[in-house]
Amino acid sequence: MSAVHHRFATVDGHSLFYREAGPPDAPAVVLLHGFPTSSFMFRFLIPRLAGHYHVLAPDYLGFGLSDTPSVEQFDYSFDALASLTWKLLAQLGLRRFAIYVQDYGAPVGWRLALNHPEALLAIVTQNGNGYEAGFEQVFWKPVRQHWADPSEDTETQLRQAMSLDGIKWQYTAGVPDPSVVSPDTWHHDFAMVSRPGNDLIQLKLLADYASNPPMYPALHTFLRESEVPVLAVWGQNDPIFGPAGAAAFRDDSPGAEIHLLEGGHFLLESQLEATARFVGGFLDRTLR
Repeated sequence: MSAVHHRFATVDGHSLFYREAGPPDAPAVVLLHGFPTSSFMFRFLIPRLAGHYHVLAPDYLGFGLSDTPSVEQFDYSFDALASLTWKLLAQLGLRRFAIYVQDYGAPVGWRLALNHPEALLAIVTQNGNGYEAGFEQVFWKPVRQHWADPSEDTETQLRQAMSLDGIKWQYTAGVPDPSVVSPDTWHHDFAMVSRPGNDLIQLKLLADYASNPPMYPALHTFLRESEVPVLAVWGQNDPIFGPAGAAAFRDDSPGAEIHLLEGGHFLLESQLEATARFVGGFLDRTLR
């Protein structure tokens, strides 16, 4: 099994952490994590892909082991995270690659696709939305209320997503047997978001998520015109991004492969082997 390397790079004066594995001359696959986690979510997937691919999984600024400048020191937005990610990839010599996006990884990945369309070889989306379809009302209603009225009351509702119970819910909701999900996951993420000032970083990004749906029409045009291969492998019980979000990719990518698995938002924690088989098979067909 290929060794996984744990590295740091300095980009625009910030230290960014990333995990890297696989032959450097193999087709590249970039794994883009969601909220509230980091490249930690890919710790078991990376070795399963690294036999045939050059795999790289960064932590965004403000997440995981990357630097966490305060909101006064850095203007957090999805545009900014995508820009730093692109500069990291360029610094490491990755100019063409497939992306695997989940949750926050989707708006980061979509910006890479739209700003650097020549770079994208394939897209794997695992509960990473690119359409209004799939936004689950119960979860997103308080978030949309905050977008419309960023008050103390609406902020209090968003802070629940950063609580230990709120993060545990993201990992276990929709999983038929929650005992298969390790508590290490939500305790790890809770420790990260509980660092001084990190709550303000996360609130800034939750507010900036409002910038993503207006970008979707440009993404759909990209999918149609580029005909980039798409795989949507989805936890069909996800209470955040429902299965309609997976099916919607066929609207603009008619050949998209859609697989709905019995699981929730963080599918790799409960359906690792099945997800890895679908992802590996898709990459073998499109990249090798």
